[in-house]
Amino acid sequence: GIPALSPNPFEPLGNFLTYPFVIAAGEKAPYDDIDGLAEHAKKNDVALGHFGGPLVPTQVTLALAKVKGFEFASDAAFDALDCNTLASGDVDVMNTTLQLILPCIDKVKILASIGAERIPLTPDVPTVSELAPELKLSLWNGLFVHKDTPQIARDKIIASAQKVIASDAAKKIAKDTGALLYWQDVEAANKQIEADIESLKVLEKVLAD
Repeated sequence: GIPALSPNPFEPLGNFLTYPFVIAAGEKAPYDDIDGLAEHAKKNDVALGHFGGPLVPTQVTLALAKVKGFEFASDAAFDALDCNTLASGDVDVMNTTLQLILPCIDKVKILASIGAERIPLTPDVPTVSELAPELKLSLWNGLFVHKDTPQIARDKIIASAQKVIASDAAKKIAKDTGALLYWQDVEAANKQIEADIESLKVLEKVLAD
């Protein structure tokens, strides 16, 4: 319900970080992958937990269910989606960041990851876009400035960001959490944004059908 910025006063400096979102189920779930979930959900009620209905990971999860021919019996937003959420039985399936379930990663079933690439910490888990190519979306964080920001300021911000991303501390965070760290320059960031805008249109169509 938030109106679009028109014209958009912001311009990207670059994209740099992807928090790994995953679709996960409890270790006792009677399915091990998305296809198994789809078959189970056609005959049983499955509750989905998420961080909010309008958020992209939630929309992708709901759209993937449609593509696979099922719907969740219920869904609800939670402030936290971690090991306790599944262990308590509050939900059957949830989409959350991998970092929140790392303490119990051996006691949950990760059914898919949401993003352009497989997560290094879970290399055998397919991405949603592998399971449903029409839902190819990237989850990224970027740096933006107002269009009136002078180039000298932009250059300083970019140089600082690149230095941080290349640091040992950043590499440790990536290794420990599964986060993807990289640098997409202005041209690549603009292409990524354009591609994701088109993908969001496809996502909206899938959900509307």
